[in-house]
Amino acid sequence: MEKMAQAGRLIERLSASFGVAAALVLASCSGSAPETAPRNRQQNNEVALVRTPLFSADSAYAFVERQVAFGNRVPNSIGHQQCGDYLIGQLEAFGASVAVQEARVTAYDGTKLDIRNIFGAFNPREKRRILLYAHWDTRPYADKDTVRTKEPIDGANDGASGVGVLLELARILGDSLPSVGVDIAFFDAEDYGEPEWLPNRDADYTDWCLGSQYWARKPHIPGYRAKYGILLDMVGAKGAVFHREGTSMALAPAVVEKVWSTARRLGHADLFRNRVTPQTIDDNLFVSQLAGIPSANIVHYHLDTRIMGYFPFHHTHGDNMDAIDAEVLGKVGQVLTQVVYAE
Repeated sequence: MEKMAQAGRLIERLSASFGVAAALVLASCSGSAPETAPRNRQQNNEVALVRTPLFSADSAYAFVERQVAFGNRVPNSIGHQQCGDYLIGQLEAFGASVAVQEARVTAYDGTKLDIRNIFGAFNPREKRRILLYAHWDTRPYADKDTVRTKEPIDGANDGASGVGVLLELARILGDSLPSVGVDIAFFDAEDYGEPEWLPNRDADYTDWCLGSQYWARKPHIPGYRAKYGILLDMVGAKGAVFHREGTSMALAPAVVEKVWSTARRLGHADLFRNRVTPQTIDDNLFVSQLAGIPSANIVHYHLDTRIMGYFPFHHTHGDNMDAIDAEVLGKVGQVLTQVVYAE
């Protein structure tokens, strides 16, 4: 009952802060199973699959591996600086119009973080645009581990996987532009929130997603607009499943349906499932609510197996290349590529 009371207070605080009608739910306190999303009643009217360039799972895997090779990408670290330079260079090499938003933000403990939000625009003159994004920083603590809890993690899945898929998509876009404009964004300082060991953690969780919060209030292009957005967060682990994430269902149900119905038509319904997770705090909340760009979150979240159902090595040292499955990266990339070229 106390957890339910805390969740109720949290919803009230987030609603007041962000205007979110239903906010973060840390756990399923009632013990009831999350609802299942209704089946699309317009399946007969779905747009047919289109021919797309080939998305290379091996290439996406190599992009993940290259990021991890820099070491941790915690803001203010050498690895963070080097990896950011690498991401900028890759986007430029693929022909994107690149913009870098530099900022200094304050972490939960008062630490000043020098961050970079990195953007690559393809088909920049096209007014119809979609925003595809992931975070590229890594967790400064292994606070869900039992050893070396105050050391940073590799972040192969939590951070590098989404970026790896988007880098492979950027390579494809550089060779074959779709009819729509595509903006790829790598947001910084997503994972610098309060650690698990703090006795009195801030209940509104706005110490997470600092880069996307900064951008949502101060876009790199004044007045920037996109038709919709898709967030990739933890999209490369072995045994991954992607249920319909609760915040996405509250704020961008049509975008969720677009992505999940595409996955079904591609034969990936085993990966993209129809049950709805609890609502989470992630970059898509701030992009949807503050920037006004309805966004779906493709995130690895297990139901029925743990209170916070993120993938098994979430915020531990087990989040390394051994956890990454190229086949999962490839399926996510196929879905994303189909969504883009079907516009």
